[in-house]
Amino acid sequence: MRGGWIHEISVLLLVAMASMPARAEGPGPDLKLLTDPEDTFKSPDETLTIEQYSRDGGNDGFSYQFWIFDKDRKNPFLLNRDENEDLAGYPAGFRFSPNSQWLVRMQGTGAGFATLLLYRREGNRFVPATKKPLGELAWDYFFTQPASKGMPNDRDELNHQRADLLKGMEENYAWLGVKWPDSRYVVITLQFDIQGNDRPTPWIEGWRCLYDTRTGKFSVPAVFAEHNAKARKLPKPKASRS
Repeated sequence: MRGGWIHEISVLLLVAMASMPARAEGPGPDLKLLTDPEDTFKSPDETLTIEQYSRDGGNDGFSYQFWIFDKDRKNPFLLNRDENEDLAGYPAGFRFSPNSQWLVRMQGTGAGFATLLLYRREGNRFVPATKKPLGELAWDYFFTQPASKGMPNDRDELNHQRADLLKGMEENYAWLGVKWPDSRYVVITLQFDIQGNDRPTPWIEGWRCLYDTRTGKFSVPAVFAEHNAKARKLPKPKASRS
């Protein structure tokens, strides 16, 4: 009787194992490694490396995968495994925080369009740190600010909208003359233009805001005030007819 139970349990385990999704073993043979050195990124602690791979979809264009490897190249992890495929139509840039615990992905989404995604480290992998792309959250924040007055609230009306990472994250933005806590902040710049708009509105070029990884909140530090005032652009008034 006991042997029968053991046999039944063994069968159930085999069935369960067969139904489990296969663990990712790394990029498949249909993927091509991007070999330019600028397309590969290593964490500051030199324990993790991000490599980019492309797949030629023919008429559907190219798609990209971003794989994380440890020193031994064991247990590779696909960074963009559970996201909308529209976000992987272009290669990406990556920046690590100085302590290697945060990762920002700078992702093009179209000609003149770009967004940001933020990840936090869990062991030898990175997982999404926000429910929406960080770039989308930054735009949501911008439209709560006085600087957005008079601008289109419909995101689809923002031509060439970009959310970019301000340079210097790897050095805690020391070049700004600030002394911020190590690896805590991410500085984002936003811009769009009014090319082709029938009714010109104000627009922005490089408007800055700060994301706090500890609190999950956005803010505009006083150090950005002068820059942001200049980043808000106004259309030229139409010449009056005499």
